[in-house]
Amino acid sequence: MNFKSIRQPALPILPVQSTDEPRLFWPTLAATCLSWLCLVLALLVPLSLPTLAVAQPPKIIYIQPLLPAPSPDVIEAVRDGLLAFYPVQVRQLPAIPMPQSAWHAPRARWDADVLLPWLVQRLPADGAKILGLTQDDIFTHDAKLGLWGVLGLGTMDGKSNVISTFRAKRGVDVAQLLVRIAKVAVHEVGHNFGLDHCEQTRTCLMSSAQHRVKSIDAEVDLCPACRAQLRASGVEVPAAAGKRWR
Repeated sequence: MNFKSIRQPALPILPVQSTDEPRLFWPTLAATCLSWLCLVLALLVPLSLPTLAVAQPPKIIYIQPLLPAPSPDVIEAVRDGLLAFYPVQVRQLPAIPMPQSAWHAPRARWDADVLLPWLVQRLPADGAKILGLTQDDIFTHDAKLGLWGVLGLGTMDGKSNVISTFRAKRGVDVAQLLVRIAKVAVHEVGHNFGLDHCEQTRTCLMSSAQHRVKSIDAEVDLCPACRAQLRASGVEVPAAAGKRWR
């Protein structure tokens, strides 16, 4: 019996498609770790670098001559004294009269307590401190002594001070006057920088005059304690500053 061969139609061969998702676990983990590493480095690198100090421009102290203004050599002595002890620039303003509100007619003196805030109003915008300088007598209000004549007066940790040659010139020649008035300037600006009267040694420029003008002749330098206090506030006094008066 003959059998007729029946041929089945050929079925198309389709590509086998995998149902599994791509395995991206390890590449994803590596990328995540790299991102975290970059973040950590970004945070740590600035901490590991040395801190660079930003140089600050020197503070400017203005000398304000007050009529009757002292001679140019007195102004120069004050400037030299300040430059020797403090990291500052010193500039001079034109001479002006003192305000009548500071005049005390009964004793023919000027009230330094009135002059200090008045001087602050005269301080240029780029200035740190202002020093009034006059030939006339000045005084302050003392709780025990009343109206007390002074060589100078400065605000504690403030912007203004005023000094006078009136008492500093007593009994000395011009050369000694110039030394005295320069020391007074360093003393009063020291108050402006936050220094109080010093009790460490009588040779410290921040010592109190103790009501005697001649006491300033023994003062030659800022003592280590006063220098340390200034240094802590960012004011470095040159080591050799006091040699000029030894």
